[in-house]
Parts: sequence; structure tokens; C-alpha cells
Amino acid sequence: MTALLDTHTILWSGRAQHRLGLGARAILKEESSVLLVSSASAWEIATKVRLGKFPEAAVLEADFVLLMGKAGFHLLSISVEDALRAGRMQGQHRDPFDRMIAAQALALDIPVISIDTKLDAFGVRRIW
Repeated sequence: MTALLDTHTILWSGRAQHRLGLGARAILKEESSVLLVSSASAWEIATKVRLGKFPEAAVLEADFVLLMGKAGFHLLSISVEDALRAGRMQGQHRDPFDRMIAAQALALDIPVISIDTKLDAFGVRRIW
């Protein structure tokens, strides 16, 4: 299965696997899974570290590309089409990072591994 990881799923997959839902854990453990990480997650983590909202992620932010590779995750760039889709999506969810993750999942027709039920309003398939 190919799936896109929400930012908190990336964080919890490393040090807080007990916080992951059963469906999320199963997909993360499955060797045949192709797990994608959006550039939006890198942007979100870097922003929150810079603002002092998430200082414990400074090490992850500093070595993001290397650590994602070690975890077996595949990086997903943001395209102009993704940006336009995210900006045009209807819904009250204002978080730009979540909007981008939803837009990319919809474009690729893949689920998002996330606890965030607000993503459901965008019509994404969500696994937790």
C-alpha cells in the first residue's frame, strides 16, 4: 500500500508508536508499504522549531532528509498543481500544511495516515 504520512504520524512513528492507531501501526510495519512524506511536513516542522513551538524536534529538523531516508520514507515534493489544488479546496480547515497533505493525497489517490478527523472534510481517505 502507498500512503502519505501526516506530520504527527512521522513524529510518533519514531518515539511514540503507542500513540499510533492500529491501522497506522500495521501499515508502518508492512515491508511492502510505500510511505510518503510531504515537503509540507518538513516545512511544518521547521516552522514550529523556528517559532519555539516544537523545540524537541530540532534534531529531526536539522537532519530531516537523512532521517526520513533511514526510516524508509520517500520524500514527496510540492508541485505548482499541488499548491493550486490546496488553495482551491473548500472547507473550514485553515492549516496550510494539512491542506497541502490533503491535496497531495487526493492528487495521488492515496490515503493519509492521520489521527486528524478534520481531513475527512476534504474527502481524503484517512487511516488511523
